[in-house]
Amino acid sequence: MDTLAAYITALGPADCIKVGYLPVAVAGPTDVLVRTEALAVDNVDTMVRAGAYRTPTPFPFIIGRDLVGTVVEAGPGVSDFTEGDRVWCNSLGHGGRQGSFAEYVVIGADRLYHLAAGVDPIRAVAVLHTAGTAGLGLFRDARLRAGDTIIVGGGAGGVGSAVVQLAAASGAHVIATAAADDADWCRASGARHVFDYRDRDLLPKLTAAAPYGADIYWDTSGQLDLPAIAPLLAVGARIIVTATREPTVSLPARSYYTRDISVLGFAISNASTSDLAAAARIINSRLTDNTLQVRIAGRMPLTAAAEAHRQLEAGNAHGRLVILP
Repeated sequence: MDTLAAYITALGPADCIKVGYLPVAVAGPTDVLVRTEALAVDNVDTMVRAGAYRTPTPFPFIIGRDLVGTVVEAGPGVSDFTEGDRVWCNSLGHGGRQGSFAEYVVIGADRLYHLAAGVDPIRAVAVLHTAGTAGLGLFRDARLRAGDTIIVGGGAGGVGSAVVQLAAASGAHVIATAAADDADWCRASGARHVFDYRDRDLLPKLTAAAPYGADIYWDTSGQLDLPAIAPLLAVGARIIVTATREPTVSLPARSYYTRDISVLGFAISNASTSDLAAAARIINSRLTDNTLQVRIAGRMPLTAAAEAHRQLEAGNAHGRLVILP
C-alpha cells in the first residue's frame, strides 16, 4: 500500500521537501494504521528538516509531528483502538520515527490518544504540540498550583497562548508580555495583566503586577535574561526554559540559590510516553471544555508542505498553519 506523503531525502532548506507516493510502513502487532484528517506545522519540524535539531532521520523521511485522524486498522496486540476511532498524536518525526505528513501513517499505540466527540479536528491539531509543551512545563516541571503567580513571556505565541490558557484554567494569576496588538488575545486567553514586551518600563510594571514575586517564570519567546528577572521572582520560584536566542546566558548564582530558585529546561521531544500520556489527558480535558483556543493562520494542502515551512521560517504566519491531506 502506498500513501501520498511530504518527505525529504536529505537535510536542507524547505526546497528539499518532496511530495509523492511512498510505501506505508509495515505495522507491528502494537501499531495502528491511521488515515489522517489534519496536520500541523511546528517550528521544530523546520529545525529537524534543516538539520539544526539532530535526530535520526531515515531517508526517505516523512516530516511532521502532529496529526488528527481515524483508525483504519489496529494490530492484534492493540486493545484500546478500533476501526473508526477518531485519534491524535503529537510525537512523530523524531528519534527515527517517521513523521505525520502523509495520508496514511502507522503509529505505535502508546503514542496515540482518542479525540473526544464533537472536538473540531482543526482546532485540536493546531494545539497538540503547543499544549503538550505547556502541560509538561506547567504541571510536571513547574508544579503549578492554584493561586500561583506566573509571568509568561511571548504570551500570544503558540506555546505562550497554551501556557496562559492552561495556567489560567488551573487558577493561577497570569501575567503576560506580548506585542501591543496581541494584548486582547492574551486577555481572552486568561491573562489578568498584559504588557508590551517593548515597553521601556516593563520590569517595573511586572514588579507592580506581582508584588509578592512570581512563582513561575516562562519566556516562550527565547528571551532569557536571568540577572534582569531575578528581582521579579519569589522564593522557591521555578524558571522554565524551552527556547533561547543565545547559546549561553549569565546566571546570578548567589541571588538564585539563596532564594531556592530553580532553572528547569526541557524539550517535548525527550518526553517519555508516560509523560506524553499525562499531558494528553490534560489536552483532551481542555479541548472538551473549550479552554484551549487557537488562531489559525492558514489551511494548506499537503502538496504545499514546502511553502508552509517557508512561511513559518520567514515569520509570516500569525497563528498556526494547518495542513489538510
